[in-house]
Amino acid sequence: MSAKDNKEIAGGLRTRAIHAGEAPDPVTGASAPNLVMSSTFVTEEAGGFSAHDLSDDPGFLYTRWGNPTVQQLERKLSALENADACLCFASGMAAAAGLLLGTLSQGDHLVVSDTNYAGVAELVRDTLPRMGIEVTPVDTSNADNVQAAIRPNTRMVMLETPANPICRLCDIKAIAEIAHAAGDIKVAVDSTFATPIATRPIDLGADYVYHSLTKYIGGHGDAAGGAVLGSTEDIGALRLEASIHFGGILSPFNAWLIMRGCATLPLRMRAHEETALDVAGFLESHARVTRVVYPGLASHPQHELAARQMDNFSAMLTFQVEDGPALADRMAKELQILHYAVSLGHHRSLVFWMGTDDLMKTSFRLEGDQLKSFRAYAGDGVFRVSIGLEDAEDLCADLDRVLG
Repeated sequence: MSAKDNKEIAGGLRTRAIHAGEAPDPVTGASAPNLVMSSTFVTEEAGGFSAHDLSDDPGFLYTRWGNPTVQQLERKLSALENADACLCFASGMAAAAGLLLGTLSQGDHLVVSDTNYAGVAELVRDTLPRMGIEVTPVDTSNADNVQAAIRPNTRMVMLETPANPICRLCDIKAIAEIAHAAGDIKVAVDSTFATPIATRPIDLGADYVYHSLTKYIGGHGDAAGGAVLGSTEDIGALRLEASIHFGGILSPFNAWLIMRGCATLPLRMRAHEETALDVAGFLESHARVTRVVYPGLASHPQHELAARQMDNFSAMLTFQVEDGPALADRMAKELQILHYAVSLGHHRSLVFWMGTDDLMKTSFRLEGDQLKSFRAYAGDGVFRVSIGLEDAEDLCADLDRVLG
């Protein structure tokens, strides 16, 4: 494959989103990237059968070890995140699990945000301790909490900003400085809500950034995928452990779909943000709505941090009403443009009710000051809204009709 290395691509994010990792096919001249679905590849030299025998540049041997289409996507994502290397997975959850299980061992300690994607929250609370990995969930919106939680055996600090579902932020640069000053501690950031258009965590000192590609980067709600990015050394070690041995690889077809979504990511994120600001303003002024949380609003408790850390406020917001469950039932039956559905980051707008008590029982299990901090953003529950690419006035009219 003759695709250019991502470091050869000059220009801004829009240019890199289109051209990084790609080049015209050397045989056919095809402008669009090829879709290579082969599971195995013919080699011209005999070699070992184990992945441990791979050289630094072995070419393509077996799709679980590497695939041309997936590699193109990995190079493109590396260019967008200013990372040296990228490793793609079958889903965002596979990326998070691969990162954690591929780097942490029995006796290690993890400091993790106490509010993040539910699947990760449950993995770190239920699975990692069973394997002898100690876990301390903290409110990472206050960097001092991270400082206080670090132990001699801490090996990783795992953040998510903005946090799912409450859109609370953490200061990546400040926390990375704390972690690195304390020793050999890696900092990993789930930047799914932000995307590389808004925030590039590695530029702020993080060691890893990971994404659910299913969301904004794919952008169309039709392909699941995940990615972890970092240094060449760290991602090389992760590829052997978390990809080749765990096997949660990204389908080349999904990689091809997600790569197509990447090309329009900068333009989509600008439109997402523009519409989200309009909808957030409408909701904030609505008589039925008691609270709106959106990083782009001056009313967000961490708006100053958002303005400093995010080049784009993305399109995830929450709002609260006095009778959330009743409104959720009405939404599921009566919304015409927004879809009452889970997930986020698609071209279609999505909304879903998330009750605080339910989240505490299943995913977060917070108490005391941590629960108080969560409720400061979520109250008794929030409608998590992923603003799509529809006309803002149509979304506002749809919401106004069900709000009554």
